[in-house]
Amino acid sequence: MDVFVQELMASLGAFGIALLMFLENIFPPIPSELIMPLAGYQAAKGEMSIGTVIVAGTAGSLAGVTPWYYLGKLVGYNRMLKLSARYGRWLTLTPGDVEAAARWFERRGTAAVLFGRLIPTVRTLISVPAGVARMGLPRFLVYSAVGSALWTAALAYAGYGLGQNYAAVEGYVGPVSDAVVVLAVLVYLYRVVTFDPKRRRSASGETAHNPIHEEN
Repeated sequence: MDVFVQELMASLGAFGIALLMFLENIFPPIPSELIMPLAGYQAAKGEMSIGTVIVAGTAGSLAGVTPWYYLGKLVGYNRMLKLSARYGRWLTLTPGDVEAAARWFERRGTAAVLFGRLIPTVRTLISVPAGVARMGLPRFLVYSAVGSALWTAALAYAGYGLGQNYAAVEGYVGPVSDAVVVLAVLVYLYRVVTFDPKRRRSASGETAHNPIHEEN
């Protein structure tokens, strides 16, 4: 995977970084923890400025989280309850989980978007409850941009700081990134197998208390 990332950056430059970060949010197994340090290393070699790397990574990340926001807005709270009741095992999500997440997001929406962008795995998924809660798009974009910029800058400077020493650890990057993908799949399969249907709360025929004030 690291070879693919490096080749795309080499051929497309800053646009390649933005594209990779966009894909990282749409298809999470392409980790930003691999993309941005490599991009920082490219900057250390003088192929582009570190500022360009950070701006490109932030722009791509922001473009990648926006579709998830609109997905949450389209689905809405009540539909999410019904989906979790019907497909809970495959979503590894119960209606109770949806209700708890909605209550938590209602109390800490802005902070959740900002700091959620700094937490691996949560970074992308935090956009869905933002859409479900119908958080204003400008506010969502501003706080997502700030959180994304902090995350991409930290990773880019890690690669930039290593400089020529990056070559010493480059051989480990590929196996580690592949291991991350395998681990993510195994965690999902474990959650599916151990999913407890008794925790499910029926969303059909009932109107659950809605902590989110939505229009639909």
